[in-house]
Amino acid sequence: MRTLIGVVLGAGLLVWPGGPFATGVADAQAAPAVTTAGRAAVRAIAPPRRPLPAELASAKVTQFSFIAYGDTRGRRDGEAEQFEHGIVVDAMLRRIQELEAGKDPVRFVLQSGDAVVNGRDASQWNVSFVSLIDRVTTIGGVPYFLAPGNHDVTSAAELRAPERQLGLRHYLQAVGQLIPPDNATRRLAGYPTYAFGYGNTFVIAFDSNIAEDSVQYAWVKGQLEGLDRRRYRHVVVFSHHPPLSSGPHGGSEVEPPANAVRARYLPLFRAHRVRVVLTGHEHFFEHWIERYRAADGSWQRLDHLVSGGGGAPVYRYSGPPDQRRYRRTTKAPEVRLTQLVRPGRRERDNPHHFLVVHVSGDDITVEYVGVDWGSEFRPYGRTSVSLIDRP
Repeated sequence: MRTLIGVVLGAGLLVWPGGPFATGVADAQAAPAVTTAGRAAVRAIAPPRRPLPAELASAKVTQFSFIAYGDTRGRRDGEAEQFEHGIVVDAMLRRIQELEAGKDPVRFVLQSGDAVVNGRDASQWNVSFVSLIDRVTTIGGVPYFLAPGNHDVTSAAELRAPERQLGLRHYLQAVGQLIPPDNATRRLAGYPTYAFGYGNTFVIAFDSNIAEDSVQYAWVKGQLEGLDRRRYRHVVVFSHHPPLSSGPHGGSEVEPPANAVRARYLPLFRAHRVRVVLTGHEHFFEHWIERYRAADGSWQRLDHLVSGGGGAPVYRYSGPPDQRRYRRTTKAPEVRLTQLVRPGRRERDNPHHFLVVHVSGDDITVEYVGVDWGSEFRPYGRTSVSLIDRP
């Protein structure tokens, strides 16, 4: 095994001559934690054993799958490895192995945020989270992409807030080998905001904690406007705060970041026909279908998948969101909303889980995988559903 030597930048970010995309390096050992500017640093997650190819190289791929989940923070972060998250990772690795020789192997994992309870505490990343994700990237062999949650970088809307800056530093130290580098076309410099393309699918991660930020919004808008939609049939966006949810963070109450996502990003997503919005924050599974009228008069479909069952304490159904307020805030009075999966009223009805998203040409199918005591859970009356409206 070849050992790579990292470079420590002034901001405390470890940059490695490897990453989530093909570079000619087969594999690498995990980076050790270091101390910068007198502070303990977060150990970088090991780069994937099978990185994604360069964007152009995968242009003809139309069939594959990826995993999505969120909210992995544990009860003993900083003291022990995340136990519940470990159960999820074990099941995830089994599913990756099962699909590897088939027609739609897993090519990457998306995590929608809240990796740890307190992202400002380096020990929580180092003790409880990083080693689990090392297993995903080395044993599973796949790239791992994390969007920042409020527990990771705080919910401060001010970019320069000291607590946010500390959490962001730790986040970037953890994922520095996994996301596009700061000077890349697919990365917004200085932000945890990035994108990548694989096959016929384009993925954007943005920081919903700062959804009001105009620089981030302009960058996401530019990425969408510059896409070749003849190639990219599917656009998937993932972030932490759900625009629609029925838990303690949603229902009749709408938190400021979620409201900002509604007001700023949903009109943008509709204008560019985003197919799927993946979020977490609520520690259960929920699925909304939004049908809206596009500029050409046609009806289009946008699926909102809330998957926060990565190991954090389970939440319960609190009440429905105000659909009239949603339509008003997102500037779409004709939107039709359907709640395909509603979370349970009891904790035992909301097991830990992850999703496998199967892409096959123009079709997308979502497979729900419950773990441990939730292995028999069937949210659709079965485990999977197509995201295509069939005539």
